[in-house]
Amino acid sequence: MMSINLHVNYPYGGNILVFKNAGSEGMKDLDLIFKSHRSNKTSKGLIVGYDPGLTVGIAILNLNGELIFLESFKEIRRSDIISHIINFGSTVLVATDVYPPPKTVRKIASTLNSKIWSPYKNMSVESKIETVDSFITNGNNINIPQNAHERDALAAAVKTYKDHLNKFKQIEKRAEKLSLPNDMVEQVKIQVINGKSISNALREISEEKLSRTDFIGMDQTDLNKTKSSTENNQNIFRGAVNSKKIKGTDISKDTPNLSHDELTISRLKNKLNSQKRYINDLKQKNLILEDEIRVHRAEVSKIQSKMDKLRNEYTKKILEKKEFNSKISIIKRLQDKYTQERALRLELEKQLNSNLEMEELSPDEVQVKIIDSFTREGIKESSDSKKISKGDVVLLENSEGGGSNTATLISEMAVKAVIIRDKLSDPAENVFINSMIPLIPVECIKLYHTLDWACVKTEDLETQIKNWLDKTKKQKKTDDNDKLMNMVDEYRAQRRRELER
Repeated sequence: MMSINLHVNYPYGGNILVFKNAGSEGMKDLDLIFKSHRSNKTSKGLIVGYDPGLTVGIAILNLNGELIFLESFKEIRRSDIISHIINFGSTVLVATDVYPPPKTVRKIASTLNSKIWSPYKNMSVESKIETVDSFITNGNNINIPQNAHERDALAAAVKTYKDHLNKFKQIEKRAEKLSLPNDMVEQVKIQVINGKSISNALREISEEKLSRTDFIGMDQTDLNKTKSSTENNQNIFRGAVNSKKIKGTDISKDTPNLSHDELTISRLKNKLNSQKRYINDLKQKNLILEDEIRVHRAEVSKIQSKMDKLRNEYTKKILEKKEFNSKISIIKRLQDKYTQERALRLELEKQLNSNLEMEELSPDEVQVKIIDSFTREGIKESSDSKKISKGDVVLLENSEGGGSNTATLISEMAVKAVIIRDKLSDPAENVFINSMIPLIPVECIKLYHTLDWACVKTEDLETQIKNWLDKTKKQKKTDDNDKLMNMVDEYRAQRRRELER
């Protein structure tokens, strides 16, 4: 067993760490403490970006926005994570990319005795990629994140640093006027992050600069300078004692001849008392903050309840709107079906009225069914709607475009006669003549015409049919005679040529 007094330089200034009765176990613990401060990248204040999960992403920035560490670990213990982070310095902010911070992040921050900084809403993948790309592009010589965990951790750390950047710039600007060294500027930043105003933090650090005399880590030259300065201060102090007055007060009996060690002890006692007062202030502030936390938690609970209510109302409105749109679709489909049925009903009524009118024809009248177009489509449509059948009389409203094929379609229906308004083409006319279907020009017969159908007197129709048949038969007989005579003449000419040979 032995007693060891060790001077350890911590990030917040020099302190004396005393180990009493330290055996081998104590030396092991001491070795761990030294290991935790061996990194040449240690910093007084760290911003740690943390992405929890089975694979943990860790990004560490210092308070100057420089990347110190970026890595991801699979299935790592929390204690190892803490040890690894402590190896780089003291954490003041633990950053996350989601809101609210996960339970794991809260535990890490609590263990590191640091604050949590999270966005007011979850960072989107696009914003995280943009944040990391911007950080890399702005001259930061770092390795590109190798996976999403490293990217998310780095994005959270960079976002947190940017959120504090304006305050950091104010601190650096004001600290430059006071000629504060970089380590004190970093202490001011840490105190401001922990809730202290910039002015108060600068004042305390400035006072500490004036009163601090740190012998730890000094070389022999620095010690000689400090000793000389201390001796000069003692000479000045003794001169003040000999004059028996300092600011009008006689101190010759109350002030002893203090040595350097006694002055150091006195300064440390004053600093200890100051630290105790500071700790008490922090305790009071902690109680106030705990009350505020309770109030804020109650407010958050109310807001959460309100959000749940609004979410339920919103979901209900969405379902109502969806059902409303479904009903509208059904109504529209029924309206379309109603329109179709109504059109069909009107068409059937029209046909029924036409049939009724046809039934009202007198015995000496014959119905004429109208074909609007002398085409395949026109003939088929008229045949379906007018029910053209064998023995019917039809009227061709327009013979344009008709030929032998369309004429054949009508002849196959075996109609009784065809009334025409204009002259048919020769091929079409020959089809009707060969089928012995009479073609009656409309000007040769008196036609009673309505919108959908027409009629003629039976007597007139029969007369025209008889005339056409007589004329056609006579013409056919003449054609046959001419054909026979042509055949005879051709035969005679052929025999004459044979005899002349």
